[in-house]
Amino acid sequence: MDSPHKTKSLSTNLFFLFILLSTNLLTLFLSSTFNASSCSFNPTIPTTTTTTKDNQYPSPKSPDVSTEATNNLDLSPEFLAFTSGQLLPFGVNINFDSDTIYPPVGKACTQFPKELNTFMSYKVNGSCPDDELLAQKLLLKGCEPLPRRRCRPAAPSKYVEPYPLPTSLWTTPSDNSIVWTAYTCKNYDCLVNRKYREKGFSDCKDCFDLQGAEKSRWTSSKGGGVDFSIDEVLATKKPGTIRIGLDIGGGVATFAIRMMKRNITIITTSMNLNGPFNNFIASRGVVPLYVSISQRLPFFDNTLDIVHSMHVLSNWIPTTLMHFLMFDIYRVLRPGGLFWLDHFFCVEEQFEQVYKPLIESIGFKKLKWVVGKKLDRGPERREMYLSALLEKPLNNSW
Repeated sequence: MDSPHKTKSLSTNLFFLFILLSTNLLTLFLSSTFNASSCSFNPTIPTTTTTTKDNQYPSPKSPDVSTEATNNLDLSPEFLAFTSGQLLPFGVNINFDSDTIYPPVGKACTQFPKELNTFMSYKVNGSCPDDELLAQKLLLKGCEPLPRRRCRPAAPSKYVEPYPLPTSLWTTPSDNSIVWTAYTCKNYDCLVNRKYREKGFSDCKDCFDLQGAEKSRWTSSKGGGVDFSIDEVLATKKPGTIRIGLDIGGGVATFAIRMMKRNITIITTSMNLNGPFNNFIASRGVVPLYVSISQRLPFFDNTLDIVHSMHVLSNWIPTTLMHFLMFDIYRVLRPGGLFWLDHFFCVEEQFEQVYKPLIESIGFKKLKWVVGKKLDRGPERREMYLSALLEKPLNNSW
């Protein structure tokens, strides 16, 4: 006959076994229901398998709104302030068919899956589609840098090499150096003369005419107005201390050409807005950089002697994005470096209420600060220019 103590012991053991199994099941249930802890960041994004033509490689799917909202709870406010979509002050911009700009940290690419899938559809090891316009619109929306592709880019079938230096500096290159598909003009004669033939606005409309306004740009100041000359700016520093720099939105890089004559190396950022600006810059013999104003400047802190920008920085840029951009310029300039803000434009009320306080908040020292009226579209618009020469403090810049 079994002892009653053995029966009791067996019952106790079964009871504790039941409790253990129950707690494990409860833990499994809770972990599967609440897959993200409140004190941890879970960057996992659901994926689906899509394919490029003639290839079987998975690509990420755009995250759904609920997942993005959950993950955003774990992101810092400054990160969200920088990466949030910014409405353009003047509505839809025809250059990228949107009224919103998304500063880049990579995630913006997945917000435009139709365009992204088109861009990434090609034959691996073959020829890329002739899709410069699509690629640029993706980039301007915030898909920057664009994803790499494993195909060969479109190129002229009978490419003509650039002129040698120094001839190339002021000579229009051959039409056969460009793939013209993305542009309204199909040759350089059209680009050079479009200021006479085209109605309405085109970005840098007279830039390609090297014998026109470009020939005298920055060569002399005009009576203390908003048109500073290069020599006037360089005279504010000891000779030889301005050596390397950046021109943001530099058109066809005439600023870089001028500085080259003075033994100063300038890299020019430019987009190809209805014209082959980057190819043209390279043909002249200076370095183009194909990045938008949303991209973090690809230079290390405290390295550049000078940063220049003409016309591009203006009131079409969302104010928060402008604030980040100004601080990024401050970041890459070395202590004692110069920021030449050339013909910044806005309306009078915006200047006093928004842009003057914004610029002054960055921490630059004012070397020159000249305000003038912008009258090319009529005085009734109350538009104005600011040209300023700003210096990053040599000491205590941090």
